[in-house]
Amino acid sequence: MAQTPSAMVSLHTPMPSFLLSDALGNPCDVSVDSKGTLIIFMCNHCPFVIHVATILEEIHTRCEASDIQMIGISSNDIEAYPDDSPEHMIETATRFGWTFPYLFDSDQEVAKAFGATCTPDVFLYDADAKLYYRGQFDDSHPSDGVANGRDLIHAIEALLSGDSPPSDQHPAIGCNIKWKV
Repeated sequence: MAQTPSAMVSLHTPMPSFLLSDALGNPCDVSVDSKGTLIIFMCNHCPFVIHVATILEEIHTRCEASDIQMIGISSNDIEAYPDDSPEHMIETATRFGWTFPYLFDSDQEVAKAFGATCTPDVFLYDADAKLYYRGQFDDSHPSDGVANGRDLIHAIEALLSGDSPPSDQHPAIGCNIKWKV
């Protein structure tokens, strides 16, 4: 597994517009009429995503209660990595009890537009669709601890309080997005 850091896109960067469908082919409407939007680039087989998989629904519950839309996006090349196919996305979401939209970026254009590089790669946008937080869930890794989402949860709470973006933001570390050749 190649450990890849997130690109740490500049704060206040506007959220790219996009239209994707979930694994069943249902289009997802990304609402800009909310207090924020949390986008997580992820996939089914990455050990770093599996490490945070059990806290994703807890984070979604917090987001939903606070009027923040949360969306997962899988952008991996499914020809080379069939475990990340839409069929397996449905199985993974069911296994972990995810109720947030889990979308498929088949042409990888959305990942490129966001500057996503790894899984999981986190992008939290404010109500004006400007990048507020990007980086790690917390400082745990698959080999050394239990994920608690502390850094991301702190950023969500700061956003809701109207605070400036946290000054201490660290890159996420994960598997590289599996780009098509």
